[in-house]
Amino acid sequence: MSKNTILIATIWIALASTIYYLSDNIQNPNKINRLGENSTVVLKRGLDGHYRAEALINGEKVNVLVDTGATGVAISQNIADKLKLSSIDAIRTNTANGDSVGYMVRLHSVKLGGVDAQDVSAMIAPGLDGDVLLGMSFLNRMDVRLYKGEMTIKQVD
Repeated sequence: MSKNTILIATIWIALASTIYYLSDNIQNPNKINRLGENSTVVLKRGLDGHYRAEALINGEKVNVLVDTGATGVAISQNIADKLKLSSIDAIRTNTANGDSVGYMVRLHSVKLGGVDAQDVSAMIAPGLDGDVLLGMSFLNRMDVRLYKGEMTIKQVD
């Protein structure tokens, strides 16, 4: 392999890495290190119209979709396994995808930036495609406002 080929390959790898980094920041603007530790967090809406962020559940970093229309916190089976959650009880649920069975759990903590809640009711939803749906069992403890493509979540004591 010639030096010229290695140089071109290195340039292409650097270019691809830069494009990936920039597109990830555009698609997922609410990274945990950018949210800060203030008692008010401001989420930017993604290009798909949703509010996605990185959060800490029981101290573990997870990707969440913040949804004011969801009754509770729903966790995929994959994330439940990662968090080593064990269910309290099975319940029948009615979702946009129809009837299903979920498994009730209690989360020790949910933290989004500096906004924190303890002992949060949640459900393991085996059919959930995403990671975590962060709904009203977390958000109803906060002051939540939507304005011009931003969601402001303020800790209320």
